[in-house]
Amino acid sequence: MKTRAITGFFFIIVMIASNLLGHYVFGAFYLLLSCLCLWEFYGLIHQSGLKPNWITGLLNGAIIFTIFALITYDNNAGNQRLLFLLPITMSAIFIQELFKKTEAPFTNVAYTYLGLIFTIMPFTFFHALAYVTGTFNFHFPLGFLLMLWANDTGAYLVGSQLGKTKLFERHSPKKTWEGFIGGILITAGAAVIISNYYTELNWQQWVWIGVLISTFGTTGDLIESMFKRSINVKDSGGILPGHGGLLDRFDGLLMAAPIVYAYLYFITNA
Repeated sequence: MKTRAITGFFFIIVMIASNLLGHYVFGAFYLLLSCLCLWEFYGLIHQSGLKPNWITGLLNGAIIFTIFALITYDNNAGNQRLLFLLPITMSAIFIQELFKKTEAPFTNVAYTYLGLIFTIMPFTFFHALAYVTGTFNFHFPLGFLLMLWANDTGAYLVGSQLGKTKLFERHSPKKTWEGFIGGILITAGAAVIISNYYTELNWQQWVWIGVLISTFGTTGDLIESMFKRSINVKDSGGILPGHGGLLDRFDGLLMAAPIVYAYLYFITNA
């Protein structure tokens, strides 16, 4: 428990600092974090006996994140042209498989692409939250993280005390409807508090973002649990002592970040 608490404390400090230290640190940090999550994903797939293309997958992950980060930072014609690199680099995943002697080449290709969709794209949308109004603003990604943590904490506290009705026992036996509803309510309360300091949106809009984070964050958690059960592992990794792997810590972000970005995009461009 002590190790878990210490790890959690430093984890939160690093996450908050990554948002406060400017857009260069913000971009570099989440580029590194997304690639580490992809590396962890490929490691789990490799444990199941399959052989995703690590090198070309990680290379494409870094390129995808970087190109879209540059476009969100400055949507000029030069940065947009970088998109035409993707067909070339993405095709390398297929080409590399030609030179490997494996029994299921297209399964390896499929999991290589799945890793990019499952890890890199959500972090690309999360990074874009900071630029949804056109210029760098850490309020949106930091507010997202605060509400995500509020949901996790609320769901755990309420579920452990009042939880009786299983939410989705087949994939996550410990989650309950009571915990899920408690997470939503506590996240909504956190959203109201955030609206007093981050006034770009009114409190109702922040609450709606909180509801989206709770709903799709829980969905992402369930999907990651389904993934781990499908390959028969308990934790996605051991990079965070007492907390498991990075995918275990960011499973809520994987589904919620694209949804919240879409919501914010249509609000800010209404």
